[in-house]
Amino acid sequence: MVLLGLGLLFAAIGIVGIWIPLIPTTGPILLAAFLFSKSSARFDRWVVEHRVFGPIIRDWRSGHGFTLRLKAVAVIAIALSFTITLGFALDSPMMRLLLGLFGIGLIVYILRLPTKPETGPAA
Repeated sequence: MVLLGLGLLFAAIGIVGIWIPLIPTTGPILLAAFLFSKSSARFDRWVVEHRVFGPIIRDWRSGHGFTLRLKAVAVIAIALSFTITLGFALDSPMMRLLLGLFGIGLIVYILRLPTKPETGPAA
């Protein structure tokens, strides 16, 4: 029940991130998919078959990685949101350092994932 609740929370964050640029979408949706896979076959099926989120999750689960565009969007969103948080929301130097290191770690992780070729219309 806790995993399902967390999955719903992260799915909501990911959905909000579609419309609000400073909130990431991909990470929370992947985390929601993981939590759904451990707690609810119904929600797991929903997120995997979703027309927007499904391809990202299927590529992630099959080890294909992300497209260059998706990587760029993720890195820019992380950089912007972490910069704003570090600059305006935190007073503690230790918390700034830890959050900054976490953000750098996320960016490095994303950049090291396999890059899936863009699929476009057939020529």
